[in-house]
Amino acid sequence: MRDPNSIAITGASSGIGAALARRYAGQGRVLALSGRNPHRLEEVARDCRAAGAVVETAAFDVTDQQALESWLREADGRHPLDLVIANAGISAGTGTFGEDATQTRQILSVNVDGVVSTVLSAVALMRPRGRGQIAIMSSLAAFRGFPGAPAYCASKAAVRVWGEALRGMVAGEGLTVSVICPGYVKSPMTAVNDFPMPFLMDSARAARIIERGLAAGKARIVFPRRLFAVVWLLSLLPPSWTDPLLTRLPEKPASEG
Repeated sequence: MRDPNSIAITGASSGIGAALARRYAGQGRVLALSGRNPHRLEEVARDCRAAGAVVETAAFDVTDQQALESWLREADGRHPLDLVIANAGISAGTGTFGEDATQTRQILSVNVDGVVSTVLSAVALMRPRGRGQIAIMSSLAAFRGFPGAPAYCASKAAVRVWGEALRGMVAGEGLTVSVICPGYVKSPMTAVNDFPMPFLMDSARAARIIERGLAAGKARIVFPRRLFAVVWLLSLLPPSWTDPLLTRLPEKPASEG
């Protein structure tokens, strides 16, 4: 969909979600933005309104399925949604303490259940019209599990594979599904990392890449290419070769991003 008019974005209060909201903001555009932080969300909304967009905001956690479904249904009722971006996600550190059951379940709940609820609600709204586009935020971490972020990698792998399969399932109904797999992007999630992040890019540049990919209807939007090549190679090599290397990589500090 080259020129979506009505767009919904989860996790729009910071990082890539906020950058995408600002990227899509323009005269005649209608944006439905959600996030957990109402103050940061309103800051993004003000910028988007200044660019000419009509903006509606809602502060809730995507694990609240009832709130999520109501928000999308009401937004669609006012302005039928052309594009829904399931972007909300979290990460957390494993440094010092490892990854306990509570942290594991929280990451999987937000990054998998939250995404699935968003996408299924969008499909249900778009299917009767026979048109619409859905974008799922995955990660380059989806291609190989890293010992420093087991639940995060697993969550991103789950939504990547599910999204790629869903694309084929709904294609005949006029719906398009794109999976987005970024590398390191400047955001509150990466700001706590105290280790080198190769090919780190700013969120505005990431948003431009994503917008172009979605306009072209790409099945998979992967960037940066050089980092993807490294991760792809790691995924192809036997674990007995790569595990000794990966276990020596620095861990994310033990605090939520």
